[in-house]
Amino acid sequence: VFDRRPDLAAETRTQTQTQTEEVVATDDRPPTTDVMEVMEGDMDATLSIPRRVPKPVVRPSLDQCAPTGVELAEGSRVVVMPDAGGVAATLVKRLEKRGVECLVIDDAPSAPDLEARLTAWAEAGPVTGVYWLSALDQAGDAASLSRGEWREALRVRVKLLYTTMRALYEAVSAAGTFLVAGTRLGGSHGYDDSGAVAPLGGAVTGFVKTFKRERPDVIVKAVDFEQTRKKAEPADTLIAETLGDPGVVEVGYQDGQRSTIALIEESAEDGEPGMELTSDSVFLVTGAAGSITSAITADLARASGGVFHLLDLTPAPDPADPDLVMFSQDPDGLKREIFERIKASGERATPAMVEKEMAGLERLHAALAAIRAVEAAGGTVHYHSVNLLDHDAVQAVIEAVRAESGRIDVLLHAGGIEISHLLPDKPPEQFDLVFDIKADGWHSMLSAIGDMPLGATVAFSSIAGRFGNGGQADYAAANDLLCKLASHMRSTRPGTRGIAVDWTAWGDIGMATRGSIPTMMKFAGIDMLPAAAGIPFVRRELTAGGRAGEVLVGQSLGILADDMAEAGGIAADTFATDGIMVGAVEGWGPTRGLVVSTTLDPSGQGFLDDHRIDGTPVLPGVMGIESFAEVAKVAFPDLAVAAVEDVSFLAPFKFYRDEPRTLTVEAQFHRDGDTIVADCRLLGSRQLPNQDEPQVTVHFTGRVRLAAEGPKPATMEAPAVADEGVTAEDIYQVYFHGPAYQVIDLAWSSGSAAVGRMSDVLPDNHDPAETPLVVSPRLIELCFQTAVLSQLGREAQMGLPMAAGRVVVRHPEAVGGRLMAVSETESDGVYRVRVVDEEGAVLVELDGYQTVQIPSPASPEQLAPLKAVMGTDE
Repeated sequence: VFDRRPDLAAETRTQTQTQTEEVVATDDRPPTTDVMEVMEGDMDATLSIPRRVPKPVVRPSLDQCAPTGVELAEGSRVVVMPDAGGVAATLVKRLEKRGVECLVIDDAPSAPDLEARLTAWAEAGPVTGVYWLSALDQAGDAASLSRGEWREALRVRVKLLYTTMRALYEAVSAAGTFLVAGTRLGGSHGYDDSGAVAPLGGAVTGFVKTFKRERPDVIVKAVDFEQTRKKAEPADTLIAETLGDPGVVEVGYQDGQRSTIALIEESAEDGEPGMELTSDSVFLVTGAAGSITSAITADLARASGGVFHLLDLTPAPDPADPDLVMFSQDPDGLKREIFERIKASGERATPAMVEKEMAGLERLHAALAAIRAVEAAGGTVHYHSVNLLDHDAVQAVIEAVRAESGRIDVLLHAGGIEISHLLPDKPPEQFDLVFDIKADGWHSMLSAIGDMPLGATVAFSSIAGRFGNGGQADYAAANDLLCKLASHMRSTRPGTRGIAVDWTAWGDIGMATRGSIPTMMKFAGIDMLPAAAGIPFVRRELTAGGRAGEVLVGQSLGILADDMAEAGGIAADTFATDGIMVGAVEGWGPTRGLVVSTTLDPSGQGFLDDHRIDGTPVLPGVMGIESFAEVAKVAFPDLAVAAVEDVSFLAPFKFYRDEPRTLTVEAQFHRDGDTIVADCRLLGSRQLPNQDEPQVTVHFTGRVRLAAEGPKPATMEAPAVADEGVTAEDIYQVYFHGPAYQVIDLAWSSGSAAVGRMSDVLPDNHDPAETPLVVSPRLIELCFQTAVLSQLGREAQMGLPMAAGRVVVRHPEAVGGRLMAVSETESDGVYRVRVVDEEGAVLVELDGYQTVQIPSPASPEQLAPLKAVMGTDE
């Protein structure tokens, strides 16, 4: 179990409860001063947790991927759940032409009827796989569906899928079998600006991801398509995805580009104003008696002092209840008392029975704590004891809110339960219960809200919804459904911010802190979330900016981030690696993207041997930029490098003792308009003494922008060539560079600019020398060195590379005369540099070049020529 576990006993004990009770703090009843202790959060701790958001990233074409091992040929037997739009009909024709026998579920049978059909089919011969296409159909705006329409749509999409895969659990279990589902979320699983088109498909995706966790040898995919009437293309794509690429579960097709979903770190701030939480703010919170939800409610109350409607199955707590008082003061003593109480009743007392009673009291305690926290903050609290499965009761609560406030500023949907059992051991009533509390509760609230103003919704999802998790097919399906419904609001309720939070398991509070869950989490390499960091997270999401969508909260994700297939599912030998900075393609998976490693030897490469700091070879920053460009071209050899952007030089990559060393570049690709952008990281690994694990350091980061065509020609007025200036002999008394990187042969001042002329006699940069480079690194190095000459002349400060905002490199067929770098200071330590020939053609544009300044180790005598020419000789 990789998730928090709400109290099952307390939830199921009162499933039939439908009454609504209220505890209201009014002016006639001042808030109690007896405030129960509620754990508080720490916003600094929250800010230290990575904020990851799911984003579509480019996936290589299927002809660059490994085969899955599935065969669709004579003797294959496949189950097909069709759509209403005709894709399945075309798919069946394609399959039958291959000799595949198909069982088409051409109606919407009851679960028992479907199970009987599937059992008979499986007994007649081996089942190769399942195509599940009902989620290709658009059901309409989810909130506008009637209760019956909503439940039937989900029954056909996900509950019959549960029935199918439970019945075929043993048949579809080995390598060579498959489950491929089609969805119509928009081609990128709802993770684009348009949002999810047919959001009920999210339930299918969540289920599918869990089936993969339970059956890792099976090829399992959710293939998402754009809204289109085409039939042949999706059918052909589904077959192709069945046969190729074992490395991903989520696949999307949009504008002809193949993608998958990855987690990208992103700030909560986006330049837009966030929500202001005030005493007028109206909150509606489901699952309010959970200890985690109670703590988050208290945090929101302290920040706002607003009006809170708290919904939970747990009855309204009685502060005078002696058990509740004792639970707060002496829980261990209460356990002993409950044990004796059970014995005295004549029953056989067991620890499980005691824990069941304690669990119910824990929820009562949490509910009371939330109530008192709101009161202590000066707010108003209404407690509603209501069953989220009771459509009418939930809608009555919404109508009460409408009558009192006329709006809801924040709808926090945390209600739900979790019961972990693998599919064969998960009976239908259990699947329905877990799924429906989250899904039906959401629909009841949103359909009742209608056109009432709604500022933001925050749905509690989980890492099970994002990744799937064995035993949690129902929980994952419901959570991913909520995520896609939040995405759907971008088109149906653009004035409402739809937020979904994928929580990891909490530490310190909540059910995940008990039993074997912490041990299991540690074994899986997954960090539990410190409560201090988790509690303010919702408040930060609401107030920091205007961002909406799904966000994952957690630190290390452990095995959840592992690749599902060797080399991430690609055929590595299909990629060309003929550049100096690309040695071998190791893989291309959803988490790390394209991974390329290169081993470099300082004794054989001029750019290392002649780039030493204190005698140690150091990878030049410009060759780091070159490595990013080369790796991007490995993925897209037919595209041109339009620019390299947002480069950060974080730590020097050193070659200790002049020994060869391997660097690794990871590149995650995504579409940006008409271009492809590669977000790159250059990493190094070292095994340090007395350490079990190697030390992995991110040395450089940057972004390569690829386009169909290279940069257009540009011109500027070239500076007049000086007859004299500071010479290379004087410059490289100060600079540490060896012959291959002594790129300036003469430098001078031209008004406010520094000018460095490129040497036309340089040793080879690399071996083999005939291997072409992508971004002319020594021309960029000319920019770097010229930029800091004036700083050295004025202040004796050496500037080492820290960042580059944007680099554009052109490759003209001919160069008009000598090349010069013209550097102007934008601000202290920030430069704008252009490499231009004598006729004014611009070869390199470097904007936003930043340096970290250190005192120059050169003597006054060595600095004197630079001061005389580049700065001042005073």
